[in-house]
Amino acid sequence: MRFTWKGLKTGHNTFLTFFSVGLIAGIVAMNMGRGIFLGEEGMFDETTLYHMKYMTVDSNALFCFCFQKRIFRVLGLAVLSTTYLGLAACLGAALWYGLSAGAFLTALTIRYGIKGILLSLISMFPQYLIYGPLAIALLLWCEELFRGIYVRGEYSAADKGFLMKKAGRFAVILIALTVGCLLEGYINPYLLTGFLKIF
Repeated sequence: MRFTWKGLKTGHNTFLTFFSVGLIAGIVAMNMGRGIFLGEEGMFDETTLYHMKYMTVDSNALFCFCFQKRIFRVLGLAVLSTTYLGLAACLGAALWYGLSAGAFLTALTIRYGIKGILLSLISMFPQYLIYGPLAIALLLWCEELFRGIYVRGEYSAADKGFLMKKAGRFAVILIALTVGCLLEGYINPYLLTGFLKIF
């Protein structure tokens, strides 16, 4: 019997479910491994924050680093979505985003309490106002491309209009990614260091 993706329905709710499962897994993992991850010289220790407080930020270099890192992931997921495992890659990405967010927020909360929650919010602002919707848009784009190639009767990958529409939406995703990286490289470091000085 041949496996087919046609009967598997996904979308916002499915990706949100996988993200939520990852989030819970990240919280549980960080709580269970707090002795390993959050020792005196573990994640987000006071020495690291002290160095961050007085660091000099090269915004151009930081922007280039963030853009290179994030564009590689976006292009990688886009390429994977053209393979037969494309939908699994999208669901895995949603799970990973949740796992990372859960571990990050839990680590700062365990170590610093309410101040840790504020630090986590500041460290994600304002770039995640772009990255959050962008992640959803990218996952839905990849799912539609996957279904256009592999699921008969849902989309037509050979249809020129379909391909042009997908290319246009992907261009918007790349523009939004660039804006997010600009915020991450040129604005967030100064908000973060300013907050750390009163932390």
